[in-house]
Amino acid sequence: MDPFSDLIGLLRPHAAVSKPITGCGAWGARYNAYDAPGFAIVLEGCCFLQFEDSEPVRLSAGDFILIPSTPAFALFSDPRAERIPREPTDQPVRHGEAEGEPDFRMLGGGFRIEPVNAALLLALLPGIIHIRANEGEADRLKRIVALIIEESVEDRPGREPVVERLLEVMLVEALRWGGMNGETMPSGMLRSMRDPSLARALRAMHADVRERWTVEGLAKLAGMSRSAFAARFAEALGATPIDYLAQWRMALARDALSRGDISLDRLAGDIGYDSASAFSTAFRRHNGCSPREFGRSAGR
Repeated sequence: MDPFSDLIGLLRPHAAVSKPITGCGAWGARYNAYDAPGFAIVLEGCCFLQFEDSEPVRLSAGDFILIPSTPAFALFSDPRAERIPREPTDQPVRHGEAEGEPDFRMLGGGFRIEPVNAALLLALLPGIIHIRANEGEADRLKRIVALIIEESVEDRPGREPVVERLLEVMLVEALRWGGMNGETMPSGMLRSMRDPSLARALRAMHADVRERWTVEGLAKLAGMSRSAFAARFAEALGATPIDYLAQWRMALARDALSRGDISLDRLAGDIGYDSASAFSTAFRRHNGCSPREFGRSAGR
């Protein structure tokens, strides 16, 4: 698998909840931050989305937005409307007037990911992905969104599991689509995988995490000088090549420890450490606790 597939595999995302959100008349709502990926697809009408210290973003029918970790935000039909505090729920949401046919419809919800490596989502992916209905490059995603909308508005047998699976596909496709913006992308995995030189180095590290990689060796794979490679890698990933490798090894270790009993000797060898002792020292330095303490905590 390529490094992006490795990342998705480690996070194991799956749909947690999807619900209809409707509005009628003038309305507004505000939500506190919550540490989970959220999404929304506008089915009909339009609204505004505003995060703290940012300008409102207009969302129109067919627009899609994905937020890997959801900060505090407001959703409203009119900037002048009162923004009533709301709590996240897995039940249908109605904004504005209680009676009457809605003039706004949205499908919203969230995803669950493996919590032990949730920080990877923030470190390696863009903070917000907004795909407008009229953006031609998003044709693949728009076809998935169209299927979700079709399933959501028609009461067909088996609708819920179909929507759930489509949402999971949509998440992966949206994350992948986020890399299409090239140099405008913030540092992270997607930007790096669009750079052929960095992609070769990343694929090599992910293909054999046990290898004793050096900056010189990786630069040679990338076809660059050591200094140029190190600078480009740090700009794209926000870490040096060796620091990134250590972070990825720790992510693999946390995942293995959280999923069950594994000997430290075997785990150390699997991810490139000479001994359980060397691995334990590195793990404590990165995570603030021993591997065994982490495993017990994750088990609980």
